[in-house]
Amino acid sequence: MQKKYSVYALALMMSACSVVDSSSLNAQSAQQYTAVVQKAQSAKLVDTTSNTAKRVQTVFRRLLPHANAANQTGHPFDWQMTVIRSNEMNAWAMPGGKMAVYTGIVEQLNLTDDELAAVIGHEMTHALLEHSKKEANRTAGLQIGANLGSAILQATTGINGDLVNTGIGLAADLGVDKPFSRSAEKEADLGGLKLMAQAGYNPQAAIAVWQKMNAKNNNNNMLNKILSTHPTNNARIQELQKELPNVVPIYQQAIGKK
Repeated sequence: MQKKYSVYALALMMSACSVVDSSSLNAQSAQQYTAVVQKAQSAKLVDTTSNTAKRVQTVFRRLLPHANAANQTGHPFDWQMTVIRSNEMNAWAMPGGKMAVYTGIVEQLNLTDDELAAVIGHEMTHALLEHSKKEANRTAGLQIGANLGSAILQATTGINGDLVNTGIGLAADLGVDKPFSRSAEKEADLGGLKLMAQAGYNPQAAIAVWQKMNAKNNNNNMLNKILSTHPTNNARIQELQKELPNVVPIYQQAIGKK
C-alpha cells in the first residue's frame, strides 16, 4: 500500500549466491513476525479491542477461505493478522501469510468494510504470489541484503533498522528495481480485487480506496511516475477499472445475484 516500507520486497540477510526457498523463507518470516508482534505488544501498540481492530479481523477471516483456495505455492499458510495502533497509513504481509494492518489507514481514510477488504486482499496477494521470494532471489544477484524484521520494526515503531545497503547505482535502480516493484503492486491490486469479489465484497470499493488516497496524497506527477517503486494512484485506478468486468460477475455470484 501507499507509504509502505516495501517489507514484502526485502530479502532475509542473504549472500549474492544464495537461493531462497519458500519453506525456509516462511519459517524465518514466522520467527521475525513473532518478534515484531512481541515488541509491538511491549510498546502497547497491538490493538485487539477497538472497533477498527474488530472490523479488520472480521474482514480478514471472511477473506481467508478464498486466500487458502488461491494458494498455489505448495506450502499451506498459517495466516495471522495483527492490528497495530499507529497513525501510519500502512498494511503489509510477510511470507507465509503473516500480516498487519495499521489503524491509521483504516481511520484516516475512513475505510468501509468493502474498502478494507481491498487493502487486505491486496496484501494477501503479495504473500500468495511470493513476491518476497521472487525479490529475494532476484536481488541476491544484485548483491542487495536486507533484514525483514528490522524493516517491519522500523515501519511499526520508527526505530532505525539500517534496512538496506545496496551499492547499486541509480540506473540499475530505475531500470530493474522500480519496474519490478510496480509490476508486483499491479499483480497484488488485481489479485486482491478477485479475492474480495469472491468473498462478497464489492470490487468497486478498490477504486474508492485509491480515490481516497489521492485526496490524502496525490502522487500522480511525472517525477513519481519515474522514481516511485509503486504505481501512481491514477495508474492503479485505471488498471482496476479495466479489471472490473472480469470480477463483477464473481461478486454477483458470491452475493447471490445473477
